[in-house]
This record gives sequence, C-alpha cells and structure tokens, in this order.
Amino acid sequence: MEVDILIGNEEDPEKLLGVKPQNTDVSRGQLDKAAYEEVAAVLTGRYSFKAVAFTLRQSLSASDNIWSGMLYQDGQVFRSREYAIHLVDRVGGGDAFSAGLLYGMIQGYDPQHTVDFAAAASCLKQTMEQDFGLSYPEEVEALLRDGGAGRIQR
Repeated sequence: MEVDILIGNEEDPEKLLGVKPQNTDVSRGQLDKAAYEEVAAVLTGRYSFKAVAFTLRQSLSASDNIWSGMLYQDGQVFRSREYAIHLVDRVGGGDAFSAGLLYGMIQGYDPQHTVDFAAAASCLKQTMEQDFGLSYPEEVEALLRDGGAGRIQR
C-alpha cells in the first residue's frame, strides 16, 4: 500500500481495514476517543503510514453533533477541540477536514495547529449549504481564535 497519510471518519477503520475501536458504538454516537489512538498506532505499524487522521462525529441527533478531529503522527496524538454544531449540510464535512489537514501540512503548521485548522474548516463547512466549504483560511483562523462564540464579525 502506497499511502503516506490516511484520513478517515470514525467508521472507516473497522469497515475498510478491519480494525475496530474498542468501547465505541458509532450508531449511537458513543466514541471512545482513546481507542482511536490505539487504532492509529495499529494502522501505522501495519501499513507504515506517516500520519493517520480521523474525524470524530458524536451524533446527538440528526441535526446536532459534537465534532472533532485527531491526528496521529510520529507516535504522538494531537486532538482538536470539540465543536457543538447545528448542521445545515453535513455532506462535504470530511472533504473539508481533509483539505484543511493537507493545507496545514503544506503551510508547515505544527501537528496541533494542523488538526485544529482541519477540524475548524470542517466545522464551518457543515454550517453551510452545498457540498463544499466556502471559508477562507482567515475565517478558519478566526474560529480557532474566537472559539465559535457566535459573535458577528465585521
């Protein structure tokens, strides 16, 4: 397998690679985040990935989720903050996470800022209609800086 960076969601490790995160029931929105650390370590050992990243969606309802991301790189785990989001259109959320992750890596961000940027970009996308994010990097950085307090920015 010639993959440097594996990016997936909370279901992918089990469905695609047969590695099940312990103490996790995705259908009920119950995720053991520490288990994804173990999954990333197993997958890195098995396939020699340089990095593994997951989006982690806890579904509270069809419209409300807790959203975060994690990045496993060089034997270390980096976790984004969790965002409570009211979904407008979740389609494309994973794509926005992937784009944000790659953008952060290309920009030379450290791993923590990279996963923070990716999760924030994805979070913003899910509050917009359409299948793609329309946020500029400055807007993503504003969410990181301000934490999503809902204040109008002019």
